[in-house]
Parts: sequence; C-alpha cells; structure tokens
Amino acid sequence: MALVKDLDYQMEVILSGAVDCLPEGDMRAKVERSIAEERPLRVKFGVDPTRPDLHLGHAVPLRKLRQFQDLGHTAILLIGDFTARVGDPSERDVTRPQLSAEEVRANAETYAQQAFRILDRERTVLEYNSRWLAPLTFEELLRLTSHFTVARLLERDDFARRYADNVSIGLHEFLYPVMQAYDSVALCADVEIGGTDQIFNLLAGRELQRALGQEPQSVLTLPILVGLDGEKKMSKSLGNHVGLTDPPEEMFGKLMSLDDRLMPDYFRLTTALEPAEVESLLRELESGDLHPARAKRRLAREVVRLYWGEEAADAAERSFDRVFVERELPEEIPEVFVPDGELVEGRIWLPRLLVLAGLASSTSEGRRLIVQGGVKLDGREVLDQEYEVQARDLDGLVIQKGKRHFRRIKR
Repeated sequence: MALVKDLDYQMEVILSGAVDCLPEGDMRAKVERSIAEERPLRVKFGVDPTRPDLHLGHAVPLRKLRQFQDLGHTAILLIGDFTARVGDPSERDVTRPQLSAEEVRANAETYAQQAFRILDRERTVLEYNSRWLAPLTFEELLRLTSHFTVARLLERDDFARRYADNVSIGLHEFLYPVMQAYDSVALCADVEIGGTDQIFNLLAGRELQRALGQEPQSVLTLPILVGLDGEKKMSKSLGNHVGLTDPPEEMFGKLMSLDDRLMPDYFRLTTALEPAEVESLLRELESGDLHPARAKRRLAREVVRLYWGEEAADAAERSFDRVFVERELPEEIPEVFVPDGELVEGRIWLPRLLVLAGLASSTSEGRRLIVQGGVKLDGREVLDQEYEVQARDLDGLVIQKGKRHFRRIKR
C-alpha cells in the first residue's frame, strides 16, 4: 500500500486514542522524513503468548498497528515466544509462573490466528523473538546487560514496590526489559507500540538502540481498556470482556450492556472509524443530539462488522431486537443432548442440567445462578436451587441464563 503523503492526517490517525508519544516531536519528525524519503517506518508491536484467547483489550494496540499499516508503514507483529518463557513483570506484585515451551507454542499459534482478524496478513511482518534471543551466548548477554544498571531497573514501580515490601524478584525478571529492548535492536524498529504499563520497557528499547548505534525508536503508548462494567480493566476472568472470537450476537449484546461513560474510549479504541467521524459522534452525544442508546447501537454494529462483516452485524442487531425489544426467542439456539445416564429416577437436577448445557462451570455456580434469578425454563423464572426437571419435559425445553444465553435440550 502506498505511503499516505499528508503529514497532518497521518499524525491525527497516529495520535488518536494514544496516551503518550515520546519523546515530544520525535514521531512527527520521523513521519515527515518517512514521507520525504518515501521510506515506510518500521512499526513494532510485541506480545507474549501467555494466553490463548484475545479480547477487545488486547485488540487496542493491534488496531493501532493496523492504522499504521493503512497509512503505508511496515507493521511488525512480534510474537515473544522466548520472552513468554520468562513472563513480563510489568504491573506484577509477584513473579509470574513460567510457561512450558509447549504452552507457549500453542498460545502463539492461536494468538497469530486471532491477530490476523485485525491485521492485513499480506502486509504484516510476523516475527518470533526466539530467532535472535535463543542463540545469544553468555558473553553477548553480558555485553547487553552492561548498558543497564540495577538502580535504573529499580525505578520501575513494580520492582520498587516489591523490593520495598521484601517480595522476591527473580534475576530473570530483571532481564526481561533487556530482552524486549534487544527486540527493537534486532528489528531496527522506528516506532514501538504498547500499553501504558509498558512504558519502562519501551523506553529501555530506545536506550539500547542508542547505545548500540541505532536511531532510537519513537514510543507510542495506548490506554488499558476498561471492561464492560466500567470499573476494572477488561479481563476474561472478571467476566467483563468481549472476546475477539465471540459469536456476532453475543458480541453485539455484550456491547449494548456497556457502561455509558465508556463510549468515548470504545469508539476511539475499538472501531475502525476515522478520528474525525468519532469526534463528530461524540460531540453529538455530549450535546444530546445523539441518544446514548443509538450511539451504543452504532458502536456495537461497528465492532461486530469489523470482526464478522456487514451481514453478521445486521443479523446480530436483528437478533438483539428480537430478544430484548420484541421479547422473542433467538432464531438459532444451540442444542444440547442429555443422555439417559444423567437421569435419576426419571428426573435431572437443574444445577446439573445447567452444567451439561454449558451454562455453568459447576453445580455450585448453577445453584448460585438459580438463587440469583438468572435462570428461566421456557420463559419461566426458577428460584429453587433443588428443582428437578422431569424426563418427559426435557425434549425441546429452552433454558435461558441471564439475558443472552440460551440452550435447547434434545432427547
């Protein structure tokens, strides 16, 4: 893709949604020189495959990397298959458990597949840092570490806090920022993207590049996306996430439950809308010309369309209206077969049925859902945690958990 020649437009896109662009003025100078020389910038985003499933929070830096791609720059997706064996200590109060090579390999494969739901595969340079970190000799590692001091490393909030609290810090954790910095050297990065929790590591890359005779990279940090609840950062374990592989209807429904206060960040960070269009929408929202419900519907459509396409976004919106506006059942409900072996005297305990249907991870969770009023059978709320369903009533029974999750039982 040809390099976009409009400097002001490039900077508007690059800075949209960003928190820090360091050092001041450096990015603009790099972009201006890139345009003059018709040489795309090498833009690096690195991630350790410590988990297999990605959500919209992980997608924020990937979206920014895609924007650089669309401006004509070279996007480098770096899979930290070597650094993942250590674990990034950023924002950690304890040492991360180390992953096995097999776990890292499996997560890396899944991560790359999901990342290409955002990035243009044909225009992405995919790298693995084991290519240059694994062959390093001890002598070479000593030479790299000589450019860092313990005092400088202890300036990091997480290390300083743990040191002050007498919480152990593994020597390998001190090496993590050295390895991430060396990634920038190995890739000759002009720009590195990361979350605000990565700023120490990103600046360490600048220092090592300078020490080894390279032009230091510009650093662009992005906010940590707050989850749907509006309280804590997006996390699968907290249940406030939108997964990149969530079905369109589920993705749409989750986003419609978003805390209104978060819409500006979500429009800026999770959609592919032009910055000018986003700011126009937000002005309408703030003035009252655009109702929050309509804005949220637009947001949900944009995100679903980004990952699943226009037709899926249309279908997801119709499904949402059918269930939540018209109070009808979804057109497609996953079916679950209940074998005879699960029946006791011609009945099945409802918490066990919820587990079999994939609506609860355990019977304890199933009981809790029932008591909290989160379970309906054929539209009827059930509050008795000891409730048993008769075998004759099972075939065709529709179980609903919360507002969005349905299962149809088959016999």
